[in-house]
Amino acid sequence: MVIFTAKFSRKKLLLVLLAAAAVLALAAVLFSGGRDESETPQLLSNEDRVSYLASWGWEVDSEPLETFQLLFPDRLPEDYAEYNVLQKSQGMDLEQCLGKPVTRYTYAVRNYPDRPDGVQINLYVYEEHPAAGDLVVSGAGGFRAGLAFPETEGE
Repeated sequence: MVIFTAKFSRKKLLLVLLAAAAVLALAAVLFSGGRDESETPQLLSNEDRVSYLASWGWEVDSEPLETFQLLFPDRLPEDYAEYNVLQKSQGMDLEQCLGKPVTRYTYAVRNYPDRPDGVQINLYVYEEHPAAGDLVVSGAGGFRAGLAFPETEGE
């Protein structure tokens, strides 16, 4: 058995603890949350956007119905707070776009279960990465949902 002993003054012990805390904080920042550009899909072209939506299970028309550029305000308006909860649940966050230009692409959906018409997907792109997205079902019983493909009975 080997035993090591060291004598530290309180000042040295405090410095060692502060240095260890700084290293841990740096590691947490480097390996945590935030958008990792290497893991987020790049949406450089329409084909990239269509493929991205296909990765969620959606078949969409090959060209968007509408392309719209907007500038988010510096603060997230109250009516967007609930919408941003939906975005955070699917790994996105509108807060990264505050005060910045975002492009919204709207596509017609061709494979929504039991709804051949009236279904659209909005995909918001910021700096060539997905920033938000939602599915909108219009008409009787219409609603808004996240990008996840709905589970059908029997699954």
